[in-house]
Amino acid sequence: MKKGQVYEATVQRIDFPNKGIADTGEGIVTVKNSLPGQKIRLSVNKVRKGKAEGRLLEVLEKSPLETGHPCSRFGVCGGCLYLSLPYEEQLRIKEAQVKKLLEGALAQQTQPWVWEGIKGSPVAYEYRNKMEFSFGDEVKDGPLSLGMHRRDSHYDVVNVEDCRIVDGDYRLILKTVREYFAEKGVRYYHRMRHEGYLRHLLVRKASRTRELLVALVTTSQEPFTEDTREAAEGEAKLLEGFREALLLAERDGKLKGKFAGILHIVNDSQADVVQSDRSDVLYGREYFYEELLGLRFKISTFSFFQTNSHSAEVLYETARQYVGDPGREDAVVYDLYSGTGTIAQLMAAVAGKVIGVEIVEEAVEAARENAAENGLANCEFLAGDVLKVLDGIKEKPDLIILDPPRDGIHPKALPKIIGYGVERIVYISCKPTSLARDLEAFLAGGYVVEKAVAVDQFPWTANVETICCLSRIK
Repeated sequence: MKKGQVYEATVQRIDFPNKGIADTGEGIVTVKNSLPGQKIRLSVNKVRKGKAEGRLLEVLEKSPLETGHPCSRFGVCGGCLYLSLPYEEQLRIKEAQVKKLLEGALAQQTQPWVWEGIKGSPVAYEYRNKMEFSFGDEVKDGPLSLGMHRRDSHYDVVNVEDCRIVDGDYRLILKTVREYFAEKGVRYYHRMRHEGYLRHLLVRKASRTRELLVALVTTSQEPFTEDTREAAEGEAKLLEGFREALLLAERDGKLKGKFAGILHIVNDSQADVVQSDRSDVLYGREYFYEELLGLRFKISTFSFFQTNSHSAEVLYETARQYVGDPGREDAVVYDLYSGTGTIAQLMAAVAGKVIGVEIVEEAVEAARENAAENGLANCEFLAGDVLKVLDGIKEKPDLIILDPPRDGIHPKALPKIIGYGVERIVYISCKPTSLARDLEAFLAGGYVVEKAVAVDQFPWTANVETICCLSRIK
């Protein structure tokens, strides 16, 4: 096979996260965003060391597994991959992906381990409690759009006002905000020219309390172009109108939730990320409350919190079962990469002390407040990089819980964690390829995997959570 060649092939399987494996008859090609059983036309765009990667040109025949989907932008928006499959089929695919990765990572482990399959989300649709939408246009110089990036594009933004992984409140907010700024003639931030005003819209909604937090992210530039300057009423008036448009939807009873806060965030970074140089409250407060497993959590704009509250309860209950009984009433538990302290607080009842470490200071402050509100005096939360903070903690752990970001644990932090020699480690991973890589270091450090399970936190997308219970070899 050579670069540029076009083939027709049938997709045999899909490897994590979205790599369709297709046999052209002349060799195997990896084609992203294809589904098992689809007959596709592909173009080879890379051949290296006997491995080929291709680009999906066209789906010639649907997979026999596909049964239709409820979203008009499916296949155009880059959010969902499995929306046209039955949910049970999606679970089978994700389970096979994770199991294959773990079997490869544990090939050298002589002790038997138990694979416990996959646990589905209690809610398959409208489950997201956080979304970051982008402003832009669907085609060059087209009308203002607000939604998700087009699949395989860093620039085109497609409207997703009938998205089914969020509920009706998100869809109404999207429509309201896009129409408001389009009518005002406000320009979006152009990533190449570094010009424009509108960047992102961050929406968070608690699944239990139904409180809403909305943050408009803009640059500090002039919001209007020259040809709309005569209609400009100033930024303050513009933001006031934005706030009132949202509150009107609540007053009219169109929203099922209620606004806890409406914010304006200024971000002049050239990077396409949602961050804050300055934050102003236009209405209410900068946080909202969510409830999980009998505990109450205060969540601020940038605090980490599992994006599927319903499945998060399954995830954390499973993790707590994997932790088991620490064995002593005065046991010290490390919760590394602790976010807003959810796991730490769930462990507080069976431990003498729980120490959480998280690099995002805002999340650490929220964790402290959450623990105080839940009446938990034996939780301590430290702000900083796990790699650096571990050296300053006096109390040594009896048990360690890990819930790192997608890239896994820093290679230099792994020896420190292994060096504590605790009897049991519970590793929660949102990216099984990172988990598989880190497991090799744990095996080399004297640990074995006892059992593992996948949990579907992200229905219809390519992502999945995994929990592993590791024990130290006696």
